[in-house]
Amino acid sequence: MRRPCFTLTELLVVIVTIALLMAILFPTLHSSKQQAQAILCASNVKQLLMGLFSYENENHILPNGFDKQPGQGPPPGGFAGDSAQDKRGWWWFNFIEGFYEKSNSVTTVVTCPSKRLNDKRLMENILCSNYGANQSICKSSSQGEPTDPEFVGTPLRSSDIPRPAETLLIVDSGYAMINWWHATDEPPVILGNHKIEYTSYIPGLWINKDRALWPGLEEDARYGRHLNKTVNVGFVDGHVSRKKADDLCVEETNGEYKNRSPLWLSK
Repeated sequence: MRRPCFTLTELLVVIVTIALLMAILFPTLHSSKQQAQAILCASNVKQLLMGLFSYENENHILPNGFDKQPGQGPPPGGFAGDSAQDKRGWWWFNFIEGFYEKSNSVTTVVTCPSKRLNDKRLMENILCSNYGANQSICKSSSQGEPTDPEFVGTPLRSSDIPRPAETLLIVDSGYAMINWWHATDEPPVILGNHKIEYTSYIPGLWINKDRALWPGLEEDARYGRHLNKTVNVGFVDGHVSRKKADDLCVEETNGEYKNRSPLWLSK
């Protein structure tokens, strides 16, 4: 007596059916994963905002985006970044107690779960492709290049900003500091790629396709991190919003920069 079994035709039908189901389900699963990562990213931005405001409550001012004082030692856990390509000093997240630990294996709220990097060294560099502080608010303590007094000096307080619900403080970023020069295709000076901090960017912004980018950051910069090339933005009033990357673009027309204020500047 012959045992019942599948015919070759039936096996082929089963295989084709499974393949079709996988083809249908895979994009949905991938989209769900991206949505989950975007939600986690937004949660990180919210926690970073709360950390910055906690620092402000204690010190009556927001922290420097970057601070390097003579004789100043390393922050708790050591200097962030790669000393060969990054400045050694205190970054804005170093001032928030308990938010950063220098480790290649520990993921913290300073790390964006959706970043796209091809270079392992950049993946391990917390300054690259995570979150950036608005340098017009969290100013640098020392002058670098390109230079502009707008980004150097004493950081602002939340009360210094007349339209806090419309001015960004933290955003998905190509580097730990970002300013409106990185969001316009016609910055006041040429931004080269000789230093990694000058190649900061808003992930998915349309101008990135023609920009000089640091090697290994191209995919993150040009294709974005979240669905539909959106970014998570933390505003000075404490709310977090998902925005189209292109909504953060600053357009130059006849010497005037549209969308620069109040989004990027506190004026």
